[in-house]
Amino acid sequence: MKKEIKLLDCTLRDGGYVNDWNFGYSTIISMFERLVSAKVDLIEIGFLDDRRPFDRNRTIQPTTKCYDEIFAGCNKGNSIVMAMIDYGTCALENIGPCEESFIDGIRVIFKKPKMRQAVEFGRKLMEKGYQVSLQMVSITSYSDRDLLDLIDLINEIKPYAVSMVDTYGLMHKEEMLHYFHILNRNLLPDIIIGYHSHNNFQLGYSNEVEMIRRSTSRPLLIDGTVYGMGKSAGNAPLELLAQYLNENYDGDYDIDQILEIIDVNVMRIYKEHYWGYSLLFFLSASNDCHPNYINYLLGKHTLSIKAINDIAREIVVEKKLDYDQNYIESLYQQYQKKIAFESDTIQQLKTELADKKLLLLGPGRSLNIKKDEIQNYIKENQPIVISVNCIPFEYHLDYVFIGNAKRYNMLFQFFKNLEDTCKIIATSNISSVNKPFDYIFNYSTLRDDNYIIEDNAFIMVLKALILLGVNGVTLAGFDGFSEQNMENYYDEYMDFFADYEQLKMVNKTVKESVQAFRSQINIEFLTESCYEK
Repeated sequence: MKKEIKLLDCTLRDGGYVNDWNFGYSTIISMFERLVSAKVDLIEIGFLDDRRPFDRNRTIQPTTKCYDEIFAGCNKGNSIVMAMIDYGTCALENIGPCEESFIDGIRVIFKKPKMRQAVEFGRKLMEKGYQVSLQMVSITSYSDRDLLDLIDLINEIKPYAVSMVDTYGLMHKEEMLHYFHILNRNLLPDIIIGYHSHNNFQLGYSNEVEMIRRSTSRPLLIDGTVYGMGKSAGNAPLELLAQYLNENYDGDYDIDQILEIIDVNVMRIYKEHYWGYSLLFFLSASNDCHPNYINYLLGKHTLSIKAINDIAREIVVEKKLDYDQNYIESLYQQYQKKIAFESDTIQQLKTELADKKLLLLGPGRSLNIKKDEIQNYIKENQPIVISVNCIPFEYHLDYVFIGNAKRYNMLFQFFKNLEDTCKIIATSNISSVNKPFDYIFNYSTLRDDNYIIEDNAFIMVLKALILLGVNGVTLAGFDGFSEQNMENYYDEYMDFFADYEQLKMVNKTVKESVQAFRSQINIEFLTESCYEK
């Protein structure tokens, strides 16, 4: 038995999320005609959305007549032309009769709470003559019972197709096949089953191949976009799907035409608007949640990845796929309260530092140049020594303060060489490796409101000492930045490239902050620093 598999391209529609559907008229026509030449079975040309005005350069239009105008004179060949409606965004009066339209079929996307209304809307589109496909957005939000109830509604109207839509790329093979088998066993045999994947887990292509390989007598429909173009992590690449079908299922797709689209049209867009696998979309998929939740938490710049995962795991099931900014803000605030400053361990640190002389060591070159003077000061005064974002092994260290995740990663190899008596103080935006930190400060408490120095470790440690009630501190190695980057640090491994104009702003802003802190804590510089001049 020859299996019937249909390939649908939705680059002009789903790819439009990347560039606000502004492909440009000539690119729209060029891509469409190459897809026809490639013998793609179904070509989705864009969204129908009556909230948008007519614009011949875009693939989101208010009426079917707009598409008739844009594609006037185009030859559809043997391809079926589709458009998509997000249920509720395009009124029926904006959809002309199919027999008068360039469009052959309409796909209706809808979320579970709107499934009954969307199915009825699909029935009315069928009455206008369109081949209708019903697209179950966020299929992972459906229970088996929900899906069976929807299937009963679908069987009543007998649409052209029904598609599983893995909106946020959450599904692995086993989950996808679970939904597929429910659909396959219960849908009427003439209804096509489709699958629209996203690539958050890099499984878009492989999951679609798995569905293709299932034993079924009904036709199957698989979605792809050229070069995987699409929102977030992108989609299953059309060229890979076409090649797989050519090699395994007697497909007759012209891959060269698709590759020409990549070379001539898509790569230009890709360079301007990146899509593909990323930390953001992995985190959202791994937590089964809307990516805007993760984007919100990443944007705080106050959380470690572990903390972001901890907060995301608190999102209740009914909220996971419908973004609610007030809700995620409340979860963030709750988490911050859990790591409040006056914890038992911080109280212990406060006790340890009370009435002691403190010497802070920064990463400046003066640690080497003034080494003898610094060592003499330590010998004579016996202070508690705290290094800041650095580990200078020429000195006995009682504490190391880390306020920057990148510095922590850079210094990680040296932590194992610290004396057992040396304790680590860190901010809450850093995740420890192997050994937990001895003390953790709430990053939000120490972070500065001025973006120029918002995560400056020197300023953060001074704030921490003030909060601990320390009366005075002596500083060495806080030289400030010079124009010669190689002269900024006691060891070259600490160096990083930076624009000196930006560093001058840092010098100025840190100096102003240090002067302001002098009203709350006595600050003495043991080595020369631009912050005291």
